[in-house]
This record gives sequence, C-alpha cells and structure tokens, in this order.
Amino acid sequence: MFLENTGNHKEQFGWIEVICGSMFSGKTEELIRRLKRAQFARQKVEIFKPTVDIRYDQDMVISHDANQIRSTPVPAAANIPILADGCDVVGIDEAQFFDDEIVRVCNDLANKGVRVVVAGLDMDFKGNPFGPMPNLMATAEYVTKVHAICTRTGNLAQYSYRKAASEALVLLGEVDEYEPLSRAAFYKAMTRDKVRQMKVNDAETISSKDKKTNA
Repeated sequence: MFLENTGNHKEQFGWIEVICGSMFSGKTEELIRRLKRAQFARQKVEIFKPTVDIRYDQDMVISHDANQIRSTPVPAAANIPILADGCDVVGIDEAQFFDDEIVRVCNDLANKGVRVVVAGLDMDFKGNPFGPMPNLMATAEYVTKVHAICTRTGNLAQYSYRKAASEALVLLGEVDEYEPLSRAAFYKAMTRDKVRQMKVNDAETISSKDKKTNA
C-alpha cells in the first residue's frame, strides 16, 4: 500500500510518484485515488493527459472502472508548467505518450515544491520500455508497479499483448485490441505470432515465384 508523503514543510522541494504497469492493471484508478485525496485535503490539484487520449472523454481522465476526474488535455509536455503554476499537486496520465521533455518538466515541478503523480504503461505491446517511462521511474522518489490478471493463466500480468494486427507504436484500444498476459503467456503468444508471420511470408514468396513461372 502506498502511503502519501506528508512532506517536510521546511523543505521547498516536492517529489515524483510513478504508477506503472500493463493495461487493465489499475494505473489510472490509483492515480485518480491519490489525486482525489489531495483535492479532499483542499490542495490545489491539476491533472493533465495527452491530447491523443480521447477514448472515453475529451476532458476527463477515466479509468476502465468508470472512475473519473477532470483533466486538461495538452499536445506536449512543454505546455504543462504554465498551466500548473501555483499547484500543490500535479497529476499526469498516459505519460508514455508524451515526448521526452516530460522528464524535465516533472523534475522541474518537483524541484519547485510540487508533488507530481504520474501514471503510464512501462512497456509497449512488444514488451519494450515505453517512451519516457524508464527515465521517469529512475528519477522518481516513489515507483508503484501494479498488475493485471493474465487472461490465459490467472497469474499476475505485466505485459500488454496486442491482438489487433497493427505495428503502430501508439494504438489506443480496449479489450478488443489488447490482452493482459503473464510472462509465460506473453512469450508463447509472441512466438506463435512470429511463426504465423513466417508462414505468411513464405506463402507470399511461393505465390510470387509461381506467378513469374506462369508468366
């Protein structure tokens, strides 16, 4: 259980909290929980999300469980400092979609006394570190990794397996496009995908050769 740092009021520095994990692991739910507690304590809170994320609502950060909190969509991390002026707490959702500038922005805010709470996918659909998340995790005081439940094994899931046939790094979606998998299930699924692709490529090569022969 994460316990909020009450802070040393003699110090003028804030800190960074990172909430990371796979899809359907409750990252946004935990982000909203922490920010609502800060609002209840009458702290000045601002929440930001990338403009690319409009799955549920243009201006709201909404979890898969339909919990929500009002946010400000921004096209780039550089927009956040001006909009966050005078805040006690800044929340950032879907941080993996921001440019690398988000790391400097978060650290600058923390150095000015702001509590920064960031949520995002730590790995992309191929199992690789996602965007600025590794650097955010490295510079954060607190990192919370949450897990989903693997749909195939029932074990803890840390991978976001993409079921949709797309190689685009950014593909917003839900259960139709993604599936939370454990390490074992993810490895097996990716292996099957590679074998399937090899068969497709071989078939296309043979078909091409047949066409040239018939010509």
